[in-house]
Amino acid sequence: MFGIDLFDASLLPAILIALSAGVLSFLSPCVLPIIPPYLAYMGGISMGQLTGGAPERRPAVIASVFFVLGLSTVFLLLGFAASTFGRVFLQYQQVLGQIAGVIIIVFGLHFLNVFRIPLLMREARLDAGDRGGSAFGAYVLGLAFAFGWTPCIGPILGAILSMGMQTGSVTRGTMLLGVYAIGLGLPFILSALFISRAMGVMNQMKRHMGLVEKIMGGLLVLVGVLMLTGGFSRMSYWLLENLPMLGNIG
Repeated sequence: MFGIDLFDASLLPAILIALSAGVLSFLSPCVLPIIPPYLAYMGGISMGQLTGGAPERRPAVIASVFFVLGLSTVFLLLGFAASTFGRVFLQYQQVLGQIAGVIIIVFGLHFLNVFRIPLLMREARLDAGDRGGSAFGAYVLGLAFAFGWTPCIGPILGAILSMGMQTGSVTRGTMLLGVYAIGLGLPFILSALFISRAMGVMNQMKRHMGLVEKIMGGLLVLVGVLMLTGGFSRMSYWLLENLPMLGNIG
């Protein structure tokens, strides 16, 4: 469409992984617990108002949209930069992919608790200042969140960036980061819309943070192995051979 080859079946495995990675980032131990106070702060309301009726929650819902726009801005820019870098070093793309695969596997083993990397145990949060209660403040907080919340989302975001570098296309690489942003950002908005139910689910999920970390670790190891061995290409060929209708997409 419009002369841009944005999507084909070969990108489907990477898209599914990017979307899953975004959802897992939302459920991670350093994101999920702070969602209710973040929503209240961004909306300029109290926790009591947050769980009240729709009119009282409206500021938090609007703020959550601008928060997601802020973090999406950063992710899209990172995706564009990583994809451009991948095109510049196209002749070294295979070697760079293998190096990235090894690093991603190491990150995955950290989350699987095979060993612990001290750097990833520290939180690097950026203070957005006194910006609560405004759409602009929520947008700034989204920017700060994307740049500064490194312990949980950093390794998995790095994995998606590395996948973007391997696409050989700036447009596709940027799209992968957009899909990741959807996976992370859409639950924020849904949490604001259905906060009463969401808080019940969040309280239940807090008891399973260890499992979420292990799933994140397993996903990172899977991405690392696929990048190290060229498995994404083989998955794409398998999909096209067994689901030929996918060849008509794009």
